[in-house]
Amino acid sequence: MTAFAASPQNQRADPKADPKTIPVVDGGIGSCSAEFTVTDAAGTPVYAADIRVHIAYRFMNLHKLDLEVGTNADGKARFVGLPENPKQGLFFRSSEGGREASAFDDPAKTCKTEFTLVLRKKLE
Repeated sequence: MTAFAASPQNQRADPKADPKTIPVVDGGIGSCSAEFTVTDAAGTPVYAADIRVHIAYRFMNLHKLDLEVGTNADGKARFVGLPENPKQGLFFRSSEGGREASAFDDPAKTCKTEFTLVLRKKLE
């Protein structure tokens, strides 16, 4: 099963979309959540940064789910419905242009968590 949120390009194309509304993607496989604020090195919020997570869950990790969300004008985005006990934890990757950042969470220890990701130039 694969689920993707609307791409940042699609979010901008909708003239009625409020750039301050926090985009939310629901994985539908648990009660945990992860909230993100994405900034640049100067601390300025980054609009339309992609945040992705690959989730392998259930027996022998045979079920897989890929989720993606783009940040709003305040650099914020949220995942909900994440599993409580993934065997390998959750590794989030964020990118925008030539910059990237990542974060790791073990929902068994911190089911509801908040991250601030600082995007930096990719290492070649």
